[in-house]
Amino acid sequence: MTLIGVADTASEGTVTAKQLANRPLLRPAEVMEVVPGMIVTQHSGDGKANQYFLRGFNLDHGSDFSTQLMGMPVNMVSHAHGQGYMDLNFLIPELVGNLKYRKGVYAAEDGDFATTGSARIDYLRQLDKSFVDLGLGQNNYRRLLAAGGQRYGEFNVLGAIEVVGNDGPWDQPENLKKYNGVLRLTSGTAANGFSITGMAYQGEWTATEHVPERAITNGEIGRYGALSANDGGKTHRYSLAGDWAKSDAQGASKLSLYVIDYGLNLFSAPSGYISGAQGDQHEQADERTVWGGQASRSWFLGPNWKDTELTAGLQLRHDRISKVGLYNTENRQRTNTVREDRINETALAAFFDARTQWTTWLRTNLGLRRDQLRAQATPLGGQYNMDNGGSSDAGQTSPKLGVVFGPFNLLGQTEFYANWGHGFHSNDARGATARTNPQDGSAAEAVPLIVKAKGSELGMRAAPLPGWHSSLSVWQMELASELVFIGDEGVTEPKGASQRHGVEWSNYITPVDGWIIDADLAWSRARFKDANPDNGGRHVPNAIPSHRLRWPQRRP
Repeated sequence: MTLIGVADTASEGTVTAKQLANRPLLRPAEVMEVVPGMIVTQHSGDGKANQYFLRGFNLDHGSDFSTQLMGMPVNMVSHAHGQGYMDLNFLIPELVGNLKYRKGVYAAEDGDFATTGSARIDYLRQLDKSFVDLGLGQNNYRRLLAAGGQRYGEFNVLGAIEVVGNDGPWDQPENLKKYNGVLRLTSGTAANGFSITGMAYQGEWTATEHVPERAITNGEIGRYGALSANDGGKTHRYSLAGDWAKSDAQGASKLSLYVIDYGLNLFSAPSGYISGAQGDQHEQADERTVWGGQASRSWFLGPNWKDTELTAGLQLRHDRISKVGLYNTENRQRTNTVREDRINETALAAFFDARTQWTTWLRTNLGLRRDQLRAQATPLGGQYNMDNGGSSDAGQTSPKLGVVFGPFNLLGQTEFYANWGHGFHSNDARGATARTNPQDGSAAEAVPLIVKAKGSELGMRAAPLPGWHSSLSVWQMELASELVFIGDEGVTEPKGASQRHGVEWSNYITPVDGWIIDADLAWSRARFKDANPDNGGRHVPNAIPSHRLRWPQRRP
C-alpha cells in the first residue's frame, strides 16, 4: 500500500530538493509554481518582484500569499510599489532544501497576507559536494553559481556566490546585473540544532515596459522596442537570520530571529512616455529595516490526552521604514515629490494549536490566533501630502478548525478533510491614515488597517497506485474588501467585498524510475458581492478562472 503521509488539509504539501532539481526554471520565483495552481509571471524586468496568481486572486506582487525564507518574511508591508510586495529574485533555487506550502486560512501559525495560502522555504543545511555552474545563453545571458560546504566537527559551513547578467530579447538591452551571496553555519538538524545565515543581494536593470499597442501597429517601434530609455531600477536585500530547535519525547521548542536591510528604487512610465513633454516617468523608492522573530513550544500530552500535541507561539515583526516615496522623474532624475513618508509598523501575534488523534480514523486540529497591528505614518514631503499621516491600530482574533477522517483502505490509502478558518491581510499604512489625495489635494477616506477573510474547504488525499499521490479540494473564500494601494498614484483604490470558490485536483506520479508526471488542474470563480460601480459588473479583474496541466518530465 502506498502511504499518503500526515497532513491537516487536502491542499498542503512539502516539496523536496530532489523534486525541485527536476524542474526547469526561467526565473528564481518559479520555484513557487510547485504550489499546485499557482502561476508566476514577470513584467518590468528581472529585478522587479514577480506577478502571482492563485485561487481566483490576482495576487499582484504578493498581497494575499505569505512567503518566508528561513523564518524571514519576504512580503513587505506599506511598500512603495504595492502592499505585500514579494520579491524572490534573491532566491538561489539550487540551495532550496524544501518548500512547505499551505492554502487557505486554516493554519494558526499563518498571519498577515496568508489568505490564499503560505509557503515556508528552507535552504540546505549542508552540501553533499561543492560545485560550480556556468550558464550561457541567448541575448547575452550569463550566470555563474559557485557553492561549497565543509564540515568542522559538529558544524557545517555552506557558502554560495551567484552572478547573473542578461540583456533579454528587447531592442533596448535589459543590462541586468545581479549579485547574490549566502553564508550559512549549521549544527544538527532542523528539529534538534541551530543555524545562522547571512545573505546579501543586489540587482540593477533596465526595463522595456508599458509599450502602447499603437506604437507597434503604426511602425513607430518594433515588437520588442521601447519608448522610454530609462525605466527599470535597482534593489538590495541584506539579511542575518538565526534559528534554534530542540525536541524530545515531552515536546519541542523553536526560536528564530532575523534582521533585514532592504531598498528599492523603481522607475516606470505607465503611459509609454506619451503624457506631456517630459513624459510621465515616476520613481517609487523604499528604504527600510525589518526585524523580528518567532518563539514556540509544543507539548506531547500522551495517550491519556488522546496523543494531543499542544502548541503555543509568539510572533513579532517591526518595519522601520525611514523613507517611502513617489516622485515624478525624467530619465531617473527627480523633478517633483508627489509624496514621501516615514512609517513605523509593528505586528504582534500569539497563536495556539491543538492536534488530537481521537481514534485511528479521526483527528482534529483546533487553532486560535490573535493579531495586533499598529502603524505610525509621518509625511515628509509632497505638496498635497502634508495633511496625511497619523496612527492606526487594528486587531483580529482568528479561529481555525480542521477535521480529518481516515486513513481508509480506499483507492490505496485515503483521507478526507474539512477545514474552516478566519484570516486577514493588512492594508498600507498610508491608506489607513489618509486624509487627502497626494496627487491633487482632494479629500480621501481612510481605509481599515486590516481586511478580514473567511474560508472553508472540503478535500481528500489518496494514493491510488504505487508512485501516485493525488489530492482533490473544493474551497470557498470571502474577503471583506478588495482595497488595493496603487503605488503608481500613491493612493488606495477602493473596491468592494468579494467571494470566490473553486476546485483543485493535483497529482504527482512516478510511474517508472526516471519519469515524473506532475499534473494539476484548477478552476475558480471570483465575483464582487455587489456590482462594481467602476464597470457596473461583479467580475473581479484579472481573476484567472482556470489553470493548466503540467506535462511529464524526464529525470536525469
